[in-house]
Amino acid sequence: MRIVPNKNFCGLALLFSSFAFAGPTGPPPPQVPPPPGLPVDGGVVLLFVAAISYGLYKVYQYKNHKKTPA
Repeated sequence: MRIVPNKNFCGLALLFSSFAFAGPTGPPPPQVPPPPGLPVDGGVVLLFVAAISYGLYKVYQYKNHKKTPA
């Protein structure tokens, strides 16, 4: 035997489910604090100079190692 829900039960279920979404909303969430005012580009020039000097050191080291007989 199959259970068939009647029209009244379906209507009540639809009515009560719509009340769940129509309720009052709570207060808005608190605002996110602003990010700290730190500079993003602080030390980029120093980092660039260090990268260039390290690259030149590695090129010099590679050329020096290539000249040395094994």
